[in-house]
Amino acid sequence: MGSMIPQENQLVNLQPKPPLKQLDGVNICQIRGDDDVGVTLEARQSPPPFMDGDEQKLDPSKLKKDPIEILNNLEKQTNNCGEANKHDKQQTMVGEPTMLQGHDTPSNGQTQVPSIIYDEINLVPLASMDPIKDSGLYGSVAWRERVENWKLWQEEKKTNLIVIESTKKNHHLIEEIVDFDDGVAGQGPNFLMVDESRRALSRKIFLASNKINPYRMVIIIRLVIVAFFFHYRILNPVPNAFGLWLTSVICEIWFAISWILDQFPKWFPINRETYLDRLSLRYEKEGEPSQLAHVDVFVSTVDPAKEPPLVTANVILSILGVDYPVEKMSCYLSDDGASMLTFDAIVEISEFARKWVPFCKKFDIEPRAPEMYFTHKIDYLKDKREYEEFKVRVNALVAKANEMPKEGWIMQDGTPWPGNNTQNHPAMIQVLVFLGHNGGRDIDGNELPRLVYVSREKRLGFNHHKKAGAMNALVRVSAMLTNAPFILNLDCDHYINNSKALREAMCFMMDPSIGKRVCYVQFPQRFNGIDRSDRYANHNTIFFDVNLKGLDGIQGPVYVGTGCVFRRRALYGYDPPTKEGNKKAIQNIWSNANALLKEAIHVISCGYEDKSDWGKELGWIYGSVTEDILTGFKMHCRGWRSIYCMPHQSAFKGSAPINLSDRLNQVLRWALGSVEICLSQHCPIWYGYKGGHLKCLQRLAYINIAIYPFTALPLVAYCTLPAICLLSGKFIIPTMSNSASLWFISLFLSIFATGILEMRWSGVAIHEWWRNEQFWVISGVSAHLFAIFQGLFKMLAGINTNFTVTSKASEDKDFGELYAFKWTTLLILPTTLVFINIVGIIAGTAEVIYNGYQAWGPFFGKLLFAFWVLVHLYPFLKGLMGCQNRIPTIEIVWSLILASIFSLLWVQ
Repeated sequence: MGSMIPQENQLVNLQPKPPLKQLDGVNICQIRGDDDVGVTLEARQSPPPFMDGDEQKLDPSKLKKDPIEILNNLEKQTNNCGEANKHDKQQTMVGEPTMLQGHDTPSNGQTQVPSIIYDEINLVPLASMDPIKDSGLYGSVAWRERVENWKLWQEEKKTNLIVIESTKKNHHLIEEIVDFDDGVAGQGPNFLMVDESRRALSRKIFLASNKINPYRMVIIIRLVIVAFFFHYRILNPVPNAFGLWLTSVICEIWFAISWILDQFPKWFPINRETYLDRLSLRYEKEGEPSQLAHVDVFVSTVDPAKEPPLVTANVILSILGVDYPVEKMSCYLSDDGASMLTFDAIVEISEFARKWVPFCKKFDIEPRAPEMYFTHKIDYLKDKREYEEFKVRVNALVAKANEMPKEGWIMQDGTPWPGNNTQNHPAMIQVLVFLGHNGGRDIDGNELPRLVYVSREKRLGFNHHKKAGAMNALVRVSAMLTNAPFILNLDCDHYINNSKALREAMCFMMDPSIGKRVCYVQFPQRFNGIDRSDRYANHNTIFFDVNLKGLDGIQGPVYVGTGCVFRRRALYGYDPPTKEGNKKAIQNIWSNANALLKEAIHVISCGYEDKSDWGKELGWIYGSVTEDILTGFKMHCRGWRSIYCMPHQSAFKGSAPINLSDRLNQVLRWALGSVEICLSQHCPIWYGYKGGHLKCLQRLAYINIAIYPFTALPLVAYCTLPAICLLSGKFIIPTMSNSASLWFISLFLSIFATGILEMRWSGVAIHEWWRNEQFWVISGVSAHLFAIFQGLFKMLAGINTNFTVTSKASEDKDFGELYAFKWTTLLILPTTLVFINIVGIIAGTAEVIYNGYQAWGPFFGKLLFAFWVLVHLYPFLKGLMGCQNRIPTIEIVWSLILASIFSLLWVQ
């Protein structure tokens, strides 16, 4: 019907008859069916209507004529052209002109370039049309149907239109009516689909200026106030309490540095939006094989006693039922404990998946983890009964595995299980898609995704690098079998909550405009089973909904260990491609899987990584228990960027430790990893300057991640100061004038204003913000402090220290573990701080009562200081005193001894 309109806008001049001449450098538009009228087109370059999926607003002030008036002028102008030309001019409103090139400018040299005006107007209504009556007007039946379809499409879209007005010698002509959303003039739904498939698959959504600008302004104001605050504090020491004053100033300076490192990486927060319909239009055309990229999904597990097989089963079933072409997806399970229980459970999973996967796709259910689905649904009772039978079989395997036979586990063929010795066993690979009588097909005969069981070789004397080593083994095995260009990694307790999660990631990875430089797409972690008050900040809302949004506006979020889709090329240590870079694609080679199984076994042997770059430049990076942070950091240093994807329906959900003891031990591991990074060659303070790929604010974020545990040292000192002041009668601040007190008041107000505005643009609730502040203090005076010493012993002396956790049963049914304290050394210090501040308040109150009313003024400052500490430690105190007979006696004894010694040293 005609060629597509190019990105630049076209300006139209009407030229009267005579016939068209051969013109050079000028585009010619001949209106279909018009033998008398020639139209000369002269193109002027203008910005493209869309950039990276962002819609641009046009200036309505540029509209000079009302559209109806333009139409009337056009009708008057063309009345003399004859009845034969009427339908042709109507086609300029509906169809598309044919573009011709290669003609010269008219010899008279009077060609004028008309002005072009854009504006947004209401939809121009079309006159009613009878297809039979107007058959002569619209030609063939096909063309008539197309016009009808175009009318329906126009009524459904109801979008703003752009009227392009071109002027010559006071004549007005409407050249095109162009749909603003599609950028294609008068081409109907078929062309709409073509254009939609060519548009960006995602877009950035910048925060409204009325939300982000006040936030930035308050940050600058707070920075100025902090500078004046320290000017006063340093120039006004306290002579009779110089040691306390100096300690407090040093602590406050460290807090200010920590705040700067945490605050400024949140300067450019953004949101993102994906277009799944455009992804389907581009890569899943009707009647053709899907062009979506292959994806390998990695799930890692170690000990089935700590990671129940039923939980792992739900994760794998949610993966197998995901909304993605089955021939494009494979699932790999890494069993680093070489447990026969895990293997038997996977066999049961592969059989139950034959019923579960078609059920998910038939009814389009969410989520597709059966345990989570049937917990909230009461329909499909037959399928629920089948799932309950599956649970019984899995739980029977668990019960059977409680006691290992003396001769070890025996497989069905009578041979010993190779993994009877979990620390010394050969490598194992089992492709479960070939198990059973029905192979890899469900009960409806449809193909199922591939499921592969992998257990790497373990030998005594080798450093297997824990999870990072297991992940690298999966990278190599999957490269031999399927070699998908993208990899999703999940923990064994994180199931797919949104069946379109992979498609969400592909909107970024397969976007031609931005995808080539994206190393991974990180999704936020969401959790189930947390108490409503989230007492110990398990949701980590500030980190996932504030910090990572800020990093997404710089170079991308950090990698957080799970719920992340990687580009395999980035894991192989490559730099991001340039415009002239290597575009060689990674090929899927599953067809040669049987021939490659021997090589796949070889690549997960213990000695394969010797004298190689695996763990140094390739795959997951070794050197820290938080291998996730280090891996993402190395990718960003090479120049890659990452993307933060937050779909409306959470992509993944998992479980989190609910009681304080488990939560503190989890935080201890994270903090230990940060200390290891800070003391290693990969410390962001001095690593990654070569090439200059790591942006400044991104480096500040990584520095903050590396040094944040060291904030525990000034925090413990600062939480101790109120008790010292109350017991000794001294204070860290001298007597202030009214002008000096303004700086303190301004500082507190700026802190509150920053928090309020941050909650405003991020959508975080105030109770979530407050829980985060409380747990920052609780973890700082416990887990972070011990992580510093543990990291120093490990990195400098090579001594590994562990804090033993002993379980204590709980009798409560709902959130019973919330009060199930477990004996750990981490609980002693915060308990001691609670005791000494309470003792200080009691001693201080007794002193002011004895000395009279003149002592009440200084006492209130000290009391507020101690109250600040107790309020932040309140969740810990409530958990400690929540239930009777749950506090370990040894913890109370040690805390009382330390509090008593401290009080005797500082009492006046």
